[in-house]
Amino acid sequence: MFSNKDAIEVVTMPDYEKIAEKFDEALKGLREITPTYQTVNDLESEEAEAQFVQAFRKLMRAMNVLQSYTDFDWADLEIDEQEFEDYKSKYLDLYEKVKRDNEKQKTSILDDIDFELELIHRDQINVAYIIKLLAQLKGEKTESAAAAQKKAIIDLLGGDIQLRSKRELIQKFIDENMPNIKDGESIEDEFEKFWLDQKVLALGKLCEEEHLDKAQFKSLIDAYIYSGREPIKDEVFQCLDNRPSILQARVIGDRIIAKMKEFVEVFVKGMVA
Repeated sequence: MFSNKDAIEVVTMPDYEKIAEKFDEALKGLREITPTYQTVNDLESEEAEAQFVQAFRKLMRAMNVLQSYTDFDWADLEIDEQEFEDYKSKYLDLYEKVKRDNEKQKTSILDDIDFELELIHRDQINVAYIIKLLAQLKGEKTESAAAAQKKAIIDLLGGDIQLRSKRELIQKFIDENMPNIKDGESIEDEFEKFWLDQKVLALGKLCEEEHLDKAQFKSLIDAYIYSGREPIKDEVFQCLDNRPSILQARVIGDRIIAKMKEFVEVFVKGMVA
């Protein structure tokens, strides 16, 4: 194989500078579409959103290769780490928008785009890891250090695909509960109490909105968590006070199943190490 010049080029890693040049080209293409991460919000059509997704995906591919080199240094790039994370957050916002539209059975140009979420790879990050960071936040001695730690946690929540669903509640815990906690050692217990309270409230609200028997629906959720099998609509209808008409059945069943999956995504997935 190595006697073939083309094959050698395939299996030999290119110079760091060449990959950096490809990154710069991808960044230039991204900025032509969205000069800043804030301008992603100003995109007026799905075609423009699709162009942004494709441009940032190209940038992520180059970034993943760059970061595999020991020479990697953010200082060499025309974008800093925070701005890259801000762009990534907008990219994930669009991914979540597509997910919501699919649940509502809306068609979109973005349906045909692979967001390649495997490019957004982090080492094991879950709520247990976030709790450790919260304990560190509580231990910070100065306001500036605490503010920097809090921002780092919020950025982390926004940049991880699984933790994004929990971001609003975790930020609520930081803002409303942590000021009343005396030391970092109490964080884990207080967070568990907070999470359980929020879980009970969310389940109660869901059941009230959809007129579901709470005990039956909780059993259905538990079965879904245990087996990973999405319930069929007839199982959902057994939890309702009144079975819907044939015309309404599909819409109501899909809506309740979507809410159930969202509940599990927020309160169950990623909660253990």
